[in-house]
Amino acid sequence: MNENAVVSQDEDEISLLDLLQVVVENLRLLVLGPLVVGLLALGYTFTIAPTYTATTKFMPPQQQASGAASLIASLGALGSLAGAAGGLKSPADQYVAFLKSRSVQDALIGRFKLTERYEQKLKDETRTTLETMVRVSSGKDGLITVEVDDKDPIFAADLANAHIDELGVLLKRLALTEAQQRRVFFEKQLTSAKDNLTKAEQALKSSGVTVDALKADPKAAVEGLARLKAGITAQEIKLASMRGYLSDSAPDFKQAQTELGAMRTQLSRAEQQQPAGAEGSSDYIAKYRNFKYQETLFELFAKQYEIARVDESREGAVIQVVDTALPPERKSKPKKGMIAAVATLASGFALLLFVFVRQALRSSADQPETVQKLSKIRLAWRRALGIG
Repeated sequence: MNENAVVSQDEDEISLLDLLQVVVENLRLLVLGPLVVGLLALGYTFTIAPTYTATTKFMPPQQQASGAASLIASLGALGSLAGAAGGLKSPADQYVAFLKSRSVQDALIGRFKLTERYEQKLKDETRTTLETMVRVSSGKDGLITVEVDDKDPIFAADLANAHIDELGVLLKRLALTEAQQRRVFFEKQLTSAKDNLTKAEQALKSSGVTVDALKADPKAAVEGLARLKAGITAQEIKLASMRGYLSDSAPDFKQAQTELGAMRTQLSRAEQQQPAGAEGSSDYIAKYRNFKYQETLFELFAKQYEIARVDESREGAVIQVVDTALPPERKSKPKKGMIAAVATLASGFALLLFVFVRQALRSSADQPETVQKLSKIRLAWRRALGIG
């Protein structure tokens, strides 16, 4: 057992000495070859046009505390609807996606005529080239960085700054911040409520005011019902909006359904308690009730719309530029030293492998079995290539 271990150790020492001998015998090739390749690679880098990288950084829109919070509690169901409509936040990754969107890319392609500059035939190919030239990323500090590569430093800076300009144009078409979302939502609701209020007012004017209607005191009897109906409408809109982000089994959704059912029951009881009068009196009271209902809705939507406008104006500039892109003074590519070093190491490894393989083939030439195997390999290779 000890003799076998000694023999194995001797064979390992002999193989290592053989490898060292091969390296020493081909030392000139292993040293001069990689140096020549590295020098050639270094010389080739001088023929490559330099690339410059321009960088700009900006802060995406920041969400501010809403001034509507003080009114939400007093508006009940409609206040809850306001929170549901405007509670979304826009992370930095969303603005990174906007910068990479086709809308922004097409605007930049048309603005700088990138199809001709990048020598492409199709706009789709131009977008692909633009994606390789532009890098957009968001950091842990909350800032978004845009880096643009180009052979012209001035053009690289202009293209980087243009990304922020086109992003601002895109954001004007989208309601992203909380105040913007609430303003857009209540603007639509206010327009609809205004039209309905106008129709109700015209219908009220067209009805005659009778003695029975005056005795019924519609202001005291009807305003309560109108507010109750407005609350039911707001609660129904709230439930419709909650279905977009809650399931029917969610506790908040069930509670909202329970509140809506209680309000409908209260409305049914109140309507049954209304005194029956003449036909003209009932017609006037119904129209007056509808008028007060539409008026209440209009007032609620108008308050929320004005608050949303104030909050939107407080937000100031949507995009805050931290660092404007300037024409870079130093090129970013090619990195001549790195290219030369990589070429030298790669060629050195390839030459070392070549020397070992050549020595192995020479050593095996004296062994009949190895020669026979090599012949079969050559024959199989020729057959695969269709030679001979």
